[in-house]
Amino acid sequence: MKVLAVYAHPNPKSFCHAVLEQFTAGLRNAGHAVEVVDLYAIKFDPVFRQRDMATYLHEDMPPDILEAMDLRQHFVENVPGGPAGRFLAARWAREKTPQQLAKFIREHAPRDAREQWQKVAAADGLAFIAPVFWLHFPAILKGWFERVFAYGSAYALTHEGWQGRTSGRVPLMRHEKALVISTTLFCEEDYKADWEQPMSRIIDDWGLRYPGVKHVEHVYFYEVAIAEQPRLQQYLRRAYELGRDFAVVSPAAPTPSAPSAPS
Repeated sequence: MKVLAVYAHPNPKSFCHAVLEQFTAGLRNAGHAVEVVDLYAIKFDPVFRQRDMATYLHEDMPPDILEAMDLRQHFVENVPGGPAGRFLAARWAREKTPQQLAKFIREHAPRDAREQWQKVAAADGLAFIAPVFWLHFPAILKGWFERVFAYGSAYALTHEGWQGRTSGRVPLMRHEKALVISTTLFCEEDYKADWEQPMSRIIDDWGLRYPGVKHVEHVYFYEVAIAEQPRLQQYLRRAYELGRDFAVVSPAAPTPSAPSAPS
C-alpha cells in the first residue's frame, strides 16, 4: 500500500516524533511505501482565508446554487491589478457560464492546499499522528483538514445536502484505511470514560468515515508526559506494529450511517 502519514507536533525531539519514526519503520519493513507530511516542518498555513473559498466551488454544483453565488462579481472583485485588472476580468467573465467560472476559480485555489490533496488522492491509506489538544487535533492539523478536504474532492452534496440535511453528504474518498494515533496528557481511565467517544465522533466519523474511508482505527497512547520508560517503550513497539500490520483491518465499532453516492 501507499500510505500518507500526516504528522503534527512542534518539537522534532518529542515522543510523538519517536512514534512517527517507529510507525514508518514498521510500514517500510512490511513493504509499504510511505510519504510523511510534517506540517510544522513545512510551515503549513492552517488558516482558512477568503481565497480558500475557491475550494468550496465545483462546476457540478446545482445550477441554481451557482447562480445564487454571483460568481462573476466575486471573480472580478478578487482579481489583482487594480481597476485595470478588474476591467479586464469583467470583460473575460462576461461570456462565461457559472459552471465555467466555478471551474476556473477552483483550479486557481491556493496551491499548497491543492498539492496536499494530490498527496491524499495518490495514497491508498492515511495515517495521522499528533498529540491531543483540546480534545481534537492541534490547530495546524485541524486547519489542514479544513483547507484540504474540499468540496468535489473529499465529499459532495445531494439536493438534500443543499437543503441543509447532513444525509445529503456524499462520500468521494476511496481509501482503504485511515489510522489515527493520538498521544495524551491524561490517563486511559478518564479517556475511556468520557473523552474518546466525542473525539471518535468528530475525528473518526465526521472527518474520515463520512467522506468515504472504508476502515478507520484510532489508537491512544495515554499520559506520555508522565509515563515511565517501560511503558513508553511498549508504546513505541506498538507504533511499529501498527505500521507493520497496517494492511490488516482490525475489528472496529460499526460504521455510522453515511449517505451513499447517487447511482
